Amino acid sequence: MPTLTTSAPLARHTMAYVLAGGRGSRLMELTDRRAKPAVFFGGKSRIIDFALSNALNSGIRHIGVATQYKAHSLIRHLQRGWNFFRPERNESFDILPASQRVSEDMWYAGTADAVFQNIDIIESYAPERLIILAGDHIYKMDYELMLQQHVEQGADVTIGCFVAPRLESTGFGVMGVDETDRIVSFLEKPKDPPGIPGDPDQALASMGIYVFDAGLLFDQLRRDAADPHSSHDFGKDLIPYLVKHGKAVAHRFEQSCVRSSVEAEVYWRDVGTVDAYWQANIDLTDVVPALDLYDRDWPIWTYGEITPPAKFVHDDDGRRGQAVDALVSGGCIVSGSAVRRSLLFTGVHVHSYCHVEGAVILPYVDVARSARLSNVVVDRGVKIPEGLVVGEDPDLDAQRFHRTESGICLITQPMIDRLANC
Repeated sequence: MPTLTTSAPLARHTMAYVLAGGRGSRLMELTDRRAKPAVFFGGKSRIIDFALSNALNSGIRHIGVATQYKAHSLIRHLQRGWNFFRPERNESFDILPASQRVSEDMWYAGTADAVFQNIDIIESYAPERLIILAGDHIYKMDYELMLQQHVEQGADVTIGCFVAPRLESTGFGVMGVDETDRIVSFLEKPKDPPGIPGDPDQALASMGIYVFDAGLLFDQLRRDAADPHSSHDFGKDLIPYLVKHGKAVAHRFEQSCVRSSVEAEVYWRDVGTVDAYWQANIDLTDVVPALDLYDRDWPIWTYGEITPPAKFVHDDDGRRGQAVDALVSGGCIVSGSAVRRSLLFTGVHVHSYCHVEGAVILPYVDVARSARLSNVVVDRGVKIPEGLVVGEDPDLDAQRFHRTESGICLITQPMIDRLANC
């Protein structure tokens, strides 16, 4: 884990502002009823829990979360799992839905506008700095180290970034930097990303993490809000303006990535597609996964639902309740079936004679007898009918479910209902 300096923590005078209003349309039907930050991950968490846990573990005690798209599931999770902040300890946790506070006909118009519309609420806490976070990525990071760099270098904005192959960075905001990592250009989703000085085949891609001094940010937000030609977005408007007119500095993720003794790589994932979401969850079933969720020094906080222990029953040939290379959450019952290289969220019930492999099964799914599921993501509460086979006939799977090019099938209850009506 990174070593902090001996100076007073800057995090105690910083507010974390999490942008959690996006749908995440590339997750297809998984976000039909919930925003991307509210999508389940890792057996019991939601995606947003990683950014929030990083803030809490870094020492930040003032947090705001801006919500917009189909926010009920997200807001309910935040109310249940993040309600332990206490004002008498100088702590705060604000859920900030788009509520037309600036104009009766105006929701959040962009990421910068989602902060601008709540300036009065933020100012009431008098933070010295703000760290703006995307609520839809999986990683562990000590924000205190990024805050220290921001102050030591006297930056107007410090941007978190990770090193990625240059030709694979076209889907991100990419920074051109000089030899000191001062940002000289910031391009949103460029077709030809700039390389890193001395390493032209690599690029610095934005993590959607920005540190500002509070007063400077408020001034910039007000300036941007008054610009009729702006889209009021950090990546498209505010950041390019500060790169041109101020001092913008890159903070490399490897300098503040939190790793336990068993984590070998610098881990950051955008689980924004069905394939990426499936892979990141399935990777957790590895003997030594790249992301250590068992690290007690940097816990991932979430809503702790009260459930009984997982249960495995029957020990007959052909009807043996077992799970191998799998994560099985509380409240699950595996009854006379084999579960391999899979992740079962809370309350999943797999009935007898099933075979489940390469499956990410969200909470309270019921898998009826004799089903065979391979390489699937099953949405919350789905009732898999008896004898259903998925993952063995690509053409049939594509007719019935959302099947990706790599062969992962996303299964939702409306898809199952259509089968019953055929």
